Amino acid sequence: MPKEPKYYLIDAEVMPSVLHKVLEAKFLLESGQCKTASEAAAVAEISRSAFYKYKDAIRPFYDKEIERIVTFYLELKHEPGVLSNLLIHLAKVGLNILTINQNIPVDGKATATISAQVSGSSAEINELIDSAKECDGVIAFKLLAGN
Repeated sequence: MPKEPKYYLIDAEVMPSVLHKVLEAKFLLESGQCKTASEAAAVAEISRSAFYKYKDAIRPFYDKEIERIVTFYLELKHEPGVLSNLLIHLAKVGLNILTINQNIPVDGKATATISAQVSGSSAEINELIDSAKECDGVIAFKLLAGN
């Protein structure tokens, strides 16, 4: 059975310098100032192995990527369980549903919008959209707002 990770909130002043440098290297990569992890590690003055060892274990307390919110427009067949199954699928891929606005079904289909936090999702938005379209009863699933 895999070990559950533990998380701690610590003051940056007591954090080892290598972790500060890993954060700097991550910023250099994300901002496009460096093109490769090797280049970012060199600029941040850490070894590439130190960067790879810690890169997934540390991030700023507020990370805008964690708070990414998107809104989807969808059309569903008016059948029992279609919305429920879609919501289960979205939860499995890591979306945190914030709002659902569903209209009254007309001509056998219902339109809706779903706003969700993408924080825990490992899937890219396009992959997520494609997988949602594969769910039974989903007629359309489009990105309305966010990225």
